Amino acid sequence: MAAAPPAASRIAVVTGASSGIGAATARRLAEAGYRVVLTARRKDRIEALAEEIGAAGHTATAYPLDVTDRAAVDEFATAFRTIGVLVNNAGGALGADPVATGDPEQWRTMYETNVLGTLNLTQALLPKLDASGDGTIVIVSSTAGHATYEGGGGYVAAKHGAHVLAETLRLEIVGRPVRVIEIAPGMVRTDEFALTRFGGDTEKAAKVYQGVAEPLTADDVADTITWAVTRPPHVNIDLMVVRPRAQASNTKVHRES
Repeated sequence: MAAAPPAASRIAVVTGASSGIGAATARRLAEAGYRVVLTARRKDRIEALAEEIGAAGHTATAYPLDVTDRAAVDEFATAFRTIGVLVNNAGGALGADPVATGDPEQWRTMYETNVLGTLNLTQALLPKLDASGDGTIVIVSSTAGHATYEGGGGYVAAKHGAHVLAETLRLEIVGRPVRVIEIAPGMVRTDEFALTRFGGDTEKAAKVYQGVAEPLTADDVADTITWAVTRPPHVNIDLMVVRPRAQASNTKVHRES
């Protein structure tokens, strides 16, 4: 069972909360006793989720936000005196072309969202996390941030950036009352990740999971995040790699015929 958060750390900000891992994490943290702040670009999605969480007897607030817009992020940060948890989840993949023919605009978009978006929120909210006396920063990276694969260059580069950001930040703020946790999921089947990556091509998206009996779900990852966040304050889960049993590495997956 997750421990109830202390009063000073009761607000949890979740980016990319409109679907998938972000939405599932918001639900889980709300159940664990946090007052969750849902951010994403899709206002209607996060408002519906806030209503759902509220109907379940918990507290949630929707705040439309583009994490790549630094001015908007800085304005968002002024709404808080302290926060307890920041879950940097906003990100995603675009395309699966080889380096030789990859679209530079897709690479740029992935870097801006996965890395600079995380940087923006972390810089803007770090003083608020410090002020709580017991803050936690979660960076949702990927197994792509730890090993490469063909056709994944742009996404792999971005997630390596997210991994290095987490690793460096942990070194730089040691001694301050803020933990840095990196969760690196492997194959997770959500409604949108693969579909977005392949520009809405449902056939290509389906092939990602073809023959895999049980990919991870968004809720599996959200459960892992919530467990890490609710450890005692002196316990830091530096890095957790989470894969389905059928996946041994980024390039080794058991597929049933």
